[in-house]
Amino acid sequence: MRQGVSKITEAAIISRQTATPVPTAQPRAVGRARVSVHHKDGAVRLKDLHQAGAMKLLFPQGRPHPEAVMVNTAGGITGGDRFSVAAAALDNSRLTVTTQAAERAYRAQPGETGRMETRLEVAAGARLNWLPQETILFNGSRFARRLRVDLAADARFLMVEPVVFGRIAMGEALTSARFSDRVEIRRDGQMIYYDGVELRDDIAATLDRPAVAGGARAMAALVLAHPRAESWLEPLRAMLPGTGGVSLLAKDLLVLRLLAADGFDLRQTLVPILDRLLPDGLPRAWRL
Repeated sequence: MRQGVSKITEAAIISRQTATPVPTAQPRAVGRARVSVHHKDGAVRLKDLHQAGAMKLLFPQGRPHPEAVMVNTAGGITGGDRFSVAAAALDNSRLTVTTQAAERAYRAQPGETGRMETRLEVAAGARLNWLPQETILFNGSRFARRLRVDLAADARFLMVEPVVFGRIAMGEALTSARFSDRVEIRRDGQMIYYDGVELRDDIAATLDRPAVAGGARAMAALVLAHPRAESWLEPLRAMLPGTGGVSLLAKDLLVLRLLAADGFDLRQTLVPILDRLLPDGLPRAWRL
């Protein structure tokens, strides 16, 4: 009897050792944040605030109008992560949304993509500044983000979204990565701006092509929707290097694109431009 039990036990051990491992799903970060401001009692004040998971909002004191600083407590984004942000500047209010530091998109597991969804609303007489700091893409990352903006007829809006394709100082090269980006801006329900970027696989080789980026490893897109956007055209052109350009899609819609060798060079040009466009200057987080 003992011999029979021994044989059964031995067979069970062998079976466990040779069985194909079952993949275990890794924990993923999920974060949501929602904020709105309105004009009340002679000042712009918070109206609604919600935050959950790995996305938090901080509000620095001493600023002339509400400034929401996004903090990703997960420390970055990797495959399978899901983040969403919604912000609204209601009638005659002002709001700036930025990030505590650069966002980082890290290596993802095969078949998984990190996602960021953002929805912004700017009501009549209001202004919203969407000013995240750089998104740094690491080799092996898979990152998709979507931004939709809805503007009232006389709303004012400024956005900038800088991207760094690997840290040059660390010898990083994006030879296997994916980056998908979509931006939609509507005024009174009508599309006034649509932009998309789709880069995959050997992104470094793609950026090296003269017709794409000419070897640049950092870029920024800036959009200004403002009744006096046309007045900024020539001043901004004078501030741009040969790797940048600015144009008007309409009298009240200005678009600027900038390429740079790395994140440092990108900031050298971008920060003075933003300082000029922002009546109250850049958020303090950009100065740290």
